[in-house]
Amino acid sequence: MPRDADTDVVLLEQIDYYRARATEYDDWFLRLGRYDRGEEATRRWFEQVEEVRRALRALPLDEKNILELAPGTGIWTKELCNRAAHITAVDASSEMIELNRQRLGDQVEKVTFVEADLFEWHPTREFDAVVFCFWISHIPADRIDEFLAKVETMLTRGGTVFFLDSRKEHTSTAADHVLPSRDEELMTRRLDDGREFTIIKNFWTAAVLEDTCKRVGLNVEIHETADYFQYGIGTRG
Repeated sequence: MPRDADTDVVLLEQIDYYRARATEYDDWFLRLGRYDRGEEATRRWFEQVEEVRRALRALPLDEKNILELAPGTGIWTKELCNRAAHITAVDASSEMIELNRQRLGDQVEKVTFVEADLFEWHPTREFDAVVFCFWISHIPADRIDEFLAKVETMLTRGGTVFFLDSRKEHTSTAADHVLPSRDEELMTRRLDDGREFTIIKNFWTAAVLEDTCKRVGLNVEIHETADYFQYGIGTRG
């Protein structure tokens, strides 16, 4: 299928954005600076983070070989390292990979990092589990089926898939960001130094994600926290 040249340009800009954002990425997760929406919002955020962590910890990941896509600064890589036999972590940003290495400390020996565009990279083996956090919303609508079909091929039969992303909640993003409207998938993101980038940002409904996964051979159930997070748990059929 021919690719949309404009979408390709945005995806390259999206990589540039995350490379440039690497050193301030954790401010979002830690609710600092432009992402601080007040004491009550912060309390709800971290309560719901723990809800997601409990769901992840309940999965059969002990001593498994895990593929983590778009691991970023390692917030979730660290969580996985506590249980995995080995992790292959694939990210397009060398800056994110370096911060991830630093966060892991001695556990970095469990991880093989691969710097690659996730739309172009293909593994040479299957994995017991595939995990990707805060990535699925950055996939264009016309590529979501293809991407999830590729995830299916990455898993062993009966293997586990877990993915996590944001619900459409205005207090999740920076105070000076505007979320895209219902029919848009482009969003302008601003860094602390004022630079702006255009990225893909889709807020998928649970029904769309479950149906898409089913079409490609993944049996996934979508869960949502009260305000901030949407996550999928399932297996390869």
